[in-house]
Amino acid sequence: MDTLINVLVGLHILGIAALLGGFLTQLKVMGNGTAGVRFVPGMLYGAAAMLVTGVTMVALLNADDRHVDNAKIGVKLAVLVVILGLVYVKREEERLDRVTFGAVGVLTALNIFIAVLWT
Repeated sequence: MDTLINVLVGLHILGIAALLGGFLTQLKVMGNGTAGVRFVPGMLYGAAAMLVTGVTMVALLNADDRHVDNAKIGVKLAVLVVILGLVYVKREEERLDRVTFGAVGVLTALNIFIAVLWT
């Protein structure tokens, strides 16, 4: 069971990397001012991967009778659902407003800090 959970943690981190990496590449585009900022497909896939792997990890930890901080998981899930909703709804738009785009970046960073700092 430990190996499976560790693999899911790795996949969860890859999902974060895809979401944050897509954001950072588009941030560079926004800085150049040459093209419209948009949500790239990798951001949607990364957020979806985070959701699937996160829920699966919690289920496996609960099945293995390990302690899970449900408040922390609930907050992380709520933040991720907002991120996933924004990216999904706005994925087809060629030009995003800076507030929506920035919100996804800030919420992604918030989710990372919640995971690392909330003990």
